[in-house]
Amino acid sequence: MEEKMVLICPRKYVQGKGVLSEAGKYAALVGPKAMILWDSMVRQIAQKPLLDGLAAAGVEVVECLFNGECTKAEAERVAGEIRSSGAKVVLGVGGGKILDTAKAASAWTDTPMITVPTIASTDSPTSAATVWYDEGGNCVGWDCWKFNPEAVIVDTAVIAQAPVRAFVAGMGDALSTWLECEAGHKSRPVGLSGGQATMVSLAIARLCFETLLEWGIEAKAAVERKVVTPAVEKVVEANVLMSGIGFESGSLASSHAVANALSNLADCHKSMHGEKVGFGIVTQLCLDEEAACDETYAIVDWMIEVGLPVCFDDLGIQDTSRDHLRPVAEAAAAEGNISHWHNFKVSTESILDAMFAADSLGRRRKAIA
Repeated sequence: MEEKMVLICPRKYVQGKGVLSEAGKYAALVGPKAMILWDSMVRQIAQKPLLDGLAAAGVEVVECLFNGECTKAEAERVAGEIRSSGAKVVLGVGGGKILDTAKAASAWTDTPMITVPTIASTDSPTSAATVWYDEGGNCVGWDCWKFNPEAVIVDTAVIAQAPVRAFVAGMGDALSTWLECEAGHKSRPVGLSGGQATMVSLAIARLCFETLLEWGIEAKAAVERKVVTPAVEKVVEANVLMSGIGFESGSLASSHAVANALSNLADCHKSMHGEKVGFGIVTQLCLDEEAACDETYAIVDWMIEVGLPVCFDDLGIQDTSRDHLRPVAEAAAAEGNISHWHNFKVSTESILDAMFAADSLGRRRKAIA
């Protein structure tokens, strides 16, 4: 078959202050009965505008409480709840693991879904992918489903009330998008979309990168005051929409390979996904001989200013021996992993060396910041 380009994305994306109350009218377009997957904390935050909006739109509601980890067993349980309730649309409300679980359960039951993120910590809301974990919080792989969400509803007033750390982690996840897409464009892998990147997806990935560097610091300052400004709106769009389309229709590479492998290190279980991606970015920059030194310094300095991890200590890694970190490099360099989507050979030793170079670089740039 001839090479092909593929672009995938959600059918509708709605972002702005107060749009949580509009979720009902979008759900009503899909089905008359909705099942909401959320946890007790998210329910406390989102229940009034969401439930009132669903009631006003005439949508019947059943609720399902998330058990706390995105495992296949949890997704199977939620799928069973969808079947027994007769729900015609699923609303995943909360953070990335809730949304990923809802996506899997909706795919297994052929039930359309809507994502309603309450934090902007990852690009999960727009994607058709689920990242799987075990009960211990270790990353064990991922699946890509047939279709993206029917709609993505992003209430920036809710996002601005969430912890600043989550917002910054989202910038870490999003910052990798262009760097990984650019790396993949050089080697032309068949990406998660089933094809190669379109010009549109590459342009979106680049815009994501530029938006973060220009507006990220101001957006963080606003979220620290729990207010929504144009900078916040731009960065939320970068974290959620641009990053989601960019990675899924573009490429992944060693930034995410390292981040996913770090998830299996006990030291990093308290780190958020985007924080581990942050260190993965520095590792990728140290791995790639084509990464320009001045651009690398500029990226790392920006990461330091917004508060993303750039060295082992930032991730809480105390044992920095090669033996302790070798399993991370082995997992990242495993056969078939996305680290091999670069246009150069990647090995356990090269990733391990790059991790130590990244730690050194991050510590040196922090010392002069």
